[in-house]
Amino acid sequence: MSGSPNPTPGRPLVAGPADPEHDPTAAYALDRGYVDRLTTRLLATSGATSSVTSPLDGAPLAHVPQSSEADVAEAFVRARRAQAAWARVPLDERSAMLLRLHDLVLDRQDEIVDLIVLESGKARKHASDEPLHIALTARYYARTAHRHLDTRRRLGVVPGLTRVEVNRVPKGVVGIISPWNYPFTMALCDGLPALLAGNAVVVKPDAQTMLSALLGARLLDEAGFPPDLWQVVAGPGPDLGPALVGGSDFVCFTGSTATGRIIARQCAERLIGCSLELGGKNPLLVLRDADLERAAEGAVRASFSNAGQLCVSTERLFVADQVYDRFVERFVARTEAMTLGATLDWVNDMGSLVSQDQLDTVVAHVEDAVARGARVLAGGRARPDLGPYFFEPTILEGVTPEMTCFGQETFGPVVSLYRFHDEADAVSRANEGEYGLNASIYSQDGARARAIARHVRCGTVNVNEAFGATFASIDAPMGGMRESGSGRRQGAEGILRYTEPQSVATQRLVRLAPVLGMSDETYAKVMTTNLRLMKKLGRA
Repeated sequence: MSGSPNPTPGRPLVAGPADPEHDPTAAYALDRGYVDRLTTRLLATSGATSSVTSPLDGAPLAHVPQSSEADVAEAFVRARRAQAAWARVPLDERSAMLLRLHDLVLDRQDEIVDLIVLESGKARKHASDEPLHIALTARYYARTAHRHLDTRRRLGVVPGLTRVEVNRVPKGVVGIISPWNYPFTMALCDGLPALLAGNAVVVKPDAQTMLSALLGARLLDEAGFPPDLWQVVAGPGPDLGPALVGGSDFVCFTGSTATGRIIARQCAERLIGCSLELGGKNPLLVLRDADLERAAEGAVRASFSNAGQLCVSTERLFVADQVYDRFVERFVARTEAMTLGATLDWVNDMGSLVSQDQLDTVVAHVEDAVARGARVLAGGRARPDLGPYFFEPTILEGVTPEMTCFGQETFGPVVSLYRFHDEADAVSRANEGEYGLNASIYSQDGARARAIARHVRCGTVNVNEAFGATFASIDAPMGGMRESGSGRRQGAEGILRYTEPQSVATQRLVRLAPVLGMSDETYAKVMTTNLRLMKKLGRA
């Protein structure tokens, strides 16, 4: 599929009536034919639709057909049929399709980014990260396919006589439930290694951002992947989630900790695996020897990228006493200089929150903190003059444990500042709570910062960077500790989770049992002698 959403860059979108389906004068922000081409990629026969509007200004985008439980069941039937043939496709052919996807995504960046901005409300500079991340992911797994998936030799029990190989067998059909905050990236990045490993995928993207996910599915088709191999269904999580988990051989979920617990229980009941990236209350530490300009710039990105609606966003900022005032001056100045806007061009530093629910949470957290004595150093206000869900990037000082935003995830453009004197105390405070997704440490002594990182209970730690160093290094695993989830995306862990290790051992010449009339007792003594010999020879 080719084409473009065709919005006008650099201008606010034109608002339309609330129910354009029944009003021929309605002004859609997207070409209707373009939307129709995307939504035909859905398996949805219920007859119901869900209205989607842009968070930027409420302009109508689409009426997305909704799937039934029967549609989900049919999706798994088609996926299993396609997977049986796909598992026999040579690995090099699968890799070649990923490399074609790499080029398609880069060639169609403008179209992809336009759609992401319209659906999610994020600034274009943040939306542009998504096609780049998918291109990185596709290229990495295509180039490392044999490293991860080739059959490997292992040590046999009898040197020279026992040959052991481990195969990587695809699990079957992977179910993916993806979120709205990075709608193109998260709809695709977990599924690409699943496809490469020989699996099929059934994905249920979030209702707010279905079109970005459907564009990803279209690009997979254009790259040569069999269409039935990647099924897309649409509908509320409580309605379709159980059916999706019930049909999957492995489940990948990105979202809230509360929902992750439910999915983990459902997977445990079926004795299937799952990978869960969940909530976070991510810390950033500015040590006494940090480059303060670099730390302030990084803190702005860490706290306010995608309006703070990023799983790895910083919400707690710990600053050494020795540099606190100088850092805060720089951080506040950079935050107050940020530009907000509801356009499709590159001029905005921050976009909108995605929905009224997200705005309500942010407002409640800030109002609660202020009412209990916190000080607002920057921001602190909703901006309905810019769009329905805009909220200023906000810095709070004096946040205490009784305030909601102290320990609960805000998932918005709000960060709390804390002083520290002792670095061990700072690490202890950074580890407070039950989350452990991402952290950042700023110091001009990289070795010291890396040593401190080993004591921070987070799945990823960035030194002198907000989050991009770990997020974009696809060879390294990414995921959470504690209530921030289990399992990892990216790296070897990100593809091996979709396979079953199968050991195949071939025994030659001698059997592993008594021979030539040897008694069981004598056989046991011979084996004991052999074990002692192998130890002396240094064998594992």
